[in-house]
Amino acid sequence: MTKQLTLTKADLIEEVLRITELPRKESESIVETIFDSIIESLQKGEKIEIRGFGSFRTRQRRGRVGRNPKTGEKVEVPPKKIPFFKPSKELKDFVNTAEAEASAEESSSAAAPASGDAKHS
Repeated sequence: MTKQLTLTKADLIEEVLRITELPRKESESIVETIFDSIIESLQKGEKIEIRGFGSFRTRQRRGRVGRNPKTGEKVEVPPKKIPFFKPSKELKDFVNTAEAEASAEESSSAAAPASGDAKHS
């Protein structure tokens, strides 16, 4: 079983820094502005569409009766909005292509020693 790698906000900032060669503060500002814009739009009930990547929107969850796991007591859970991401067909295809390539590489690397860091290929 392979360990799943996680791309963090700090990793995104490092990538912007590396590609743009902007100062760290400006790279942080770019990443923060993107996330803040997405959050603000979702709070307003707007849909965000990023072609070739996917779309973000909110979905309404109905209120329901839940149970307190400790006491078993019935609890009223109010309706709420939840963020929802729908990946584009291009993103799905890219991820599946990358997984197929990674599986093929793992199969061939079992016979030969692997070299290099595969963190963010």
